[in-house]
Order: sequence, then structure tokens, then C-alpha cells
Amino acid sequence: MDISDNLAAANKRLKAQLCGVAIAQRNHKLHLRGTLPPRPGSGRDCPYQQRIYLGVPATLAGLRAAEREARLVAAQLINKEFEWSRYQRASSTPVGSCGDWVRKFGRWYVQVKGGREETWEGDYIKGLKHLKASATMSPTALEKAILATKPNTKSRQRACMAVGALARFAKVDFDVAPFRGSYSPRKTAVRNVPSCAVVAEYREKVVNPGWRWVYGMMATYGLRNHEVFKLDLADFPIVHIFDDTKTGSREVWPCYPEWADRWGLEKQALPDVNLKRTNSKIGHSVTEYLSPKLPFTPYDLRHAWAVRTIAFGWPDALSAQQMGHSLAVHNDTYQRWINKRDHQKVYDILMKREDRPRAP
Repeated sequence: MDISDNLAAANKRLKAQLCGVAIAQRNHKLHLRGTLPPRPGSGRDCPYQQRIYLGVPATLAGLRAAEREARLVAAQLINKEFEWSRYQRASSTPVGSCGDWVRKFGRWYVQVKGGREETWEGDYIKGLKHLKASATMSPTALEKAILATKPNTKSRQRACMAVGALARFAKVDFDVAPFRGSYSPRKTAVRNVPSCAVVAEYREKVVNPGWRWVYGMMATYGLRNHEVFKLDLADFPIVHIFDDTKTGSREVWPCYPEWADRWGLEKQALPDVNLKRTNSKIGHSVTEYLSPKLPFTPYDLRHAWAVRTIAFGWPDALSAQQMGHSLAVHNDTYQRWINKRDHQKVYDILMKREDRPRAP
């Protein structure tokens, strides 16, 4: 049953009566939304936007009940009589500890959904690290896990993602939206992406042949640290990334192709690294060896490749696909790092084209 028109009318009545509480629908259930006192044990001191899960269906009868409850909550707030205990039973509280549910979720994610172990360890486990294993699975326990992270950070964003996914799996009626904050990669410090000349210069300073080859591959193909150890060169200078990497199988072209030839990258020369580990640990070996020898991070070689392809006029959809991420991530992350030097390079290339339009 579509009650959207009735829901809008109910909220219009509540707003006209200055209730300060609105009704919202999620899936097939209704809940209330408003500025409410902190939940017990949340660690907060001041009221903030929260939801009250009523457990009533999204029907006309349920909507009438929700509207009555919204007026009651508004009156309680005015009289300072609001108590969360009244709504504890309305929230879904599955049987079992948080630790049990995380283990069940992990098995389902890998064995049923087909998710990668690497993603589970790198994103979900990190996002759930503040969830107390012995606590009973509940909205309160999930909220505490999120609030243990710093607001408006990548850690908070990851916690909301992981906690939200766990809540859906355990069928806990819990909304992470009010906690996400305003984190965006655009607000992080701008990287000092090395120029092509600097990239070439520091390759010559890497003495070990194996690690010099790793450096060259990352610079020429924009690879992630661990991907250097998981590729096929049968179609060189095109390289094929194996499927057991962060974003799976794909093909990458060199930028510059001159580096691929000049540096002899077709002759694979891997350093002595234990490959019977997770991708993150393999990648950390690259960081551990190369970082002390460079004025930038090894991962900046990947960023420099991305900016270089933009400066060279590669279609952003192709660059994004070769880097193994979405077009939205590509544009949001890398286009903001194009500097005056890159703009001048593209300008010079385009203005020197013989077929460019000429002034009358």
C-alpha cells in the first residue's frame, strides 16, 4: 500500500501544530524523527536528531497510530517527561551477542554473498572494531560503536558503513544516517603529487633491482602496492591484473609507454616478498621498503599516474576503469589534484595541434 500522500499530509499537520516530531517510513515500517535527548549509555550530553522505532506497519492504521505517538512525544518533550525506556521494546533486539552476530555476518559475507576476505578484513572488521563483542546485539550497542569514532572522519564513515550492514543482516531497526557526518575526501589535505621528472629521478635512486622494478611498474601503470605482485605480462606493454586483488581483474596501459621500454619492465624482477599473506600485508611490504627512500609515499606513484592521464587527455572513464574504481571516485579524488603545471602542459599540447581552429 502506498501511503506517501497520507504520510505527507500527516507531517504537514504535525508541522502546523509545532510538534517538532515527524513521521518517516523505512521499508514497510514507520518511525518518528526529531531532536531527542541522548539515549542511555550513548555518552552524549545534548539532544540531537534521532529516530524512534515504533514497530508499526506502513499502513493507514499504522500511520494514525504513529501520528498519535508523535503528538505524545512532542508533549513529553515540552514537559521534559520524555523517557527512552518507553520505546525499548519497539526496537528490534535479536538474541545473541554482538560478537556472535559479527561472526555470522562474516561467514555470510564471504561464503554466501561472495565478498572478498580482503574487503571483510580491511573495511568491515575495521569498521566494527569498537563494537563490544560481549554486549547484546541492540541499537544501543551499535550506536556506541559508531560514537567511539571521531565525527566527520573516514573512520566514522567506515564505522557507519559496517554497522549499517551488520544491522541489516541482524534485522536490527537502526539507522546510521544521523551519525555519518560531513566527511569527504575533498576535505582532506591535498597531496603533493610528484612531477614526472621527480618520479623518474627517484627511480634511479632505488638500488635493489627487484624494488626498482616494483617502483617502475607502479609509476608506469598506476598500480596499487599489492597489485605489482599479481599481474601477467604476456600482452606487454599492456598488463593484466589478477582477480584476487582489491578490485579484481582488469587491464592497464602504460603512461608513459617510454618508461615501460626504457626501464625494461617486460622483464619481471620481483623482490623477495612473502606472497602467502593478505593483500594489505603484501602492500605494506612495499610501503615499508620504499617509503624511507622517497620524499613522497609509494602510493603517490598511483596518484601521479592518475593525474598524468588526465593531463594527457585520456577519457576519465578509461582511466577510472584501469585504476579499478568508479568514475565518481576518480573524478572526486584526482581531478582536484591537477595543478597549474598540468593545465599548462595540456594547453601547450592542444595549442600545438595542427588541426586546431585558427583565429580569423
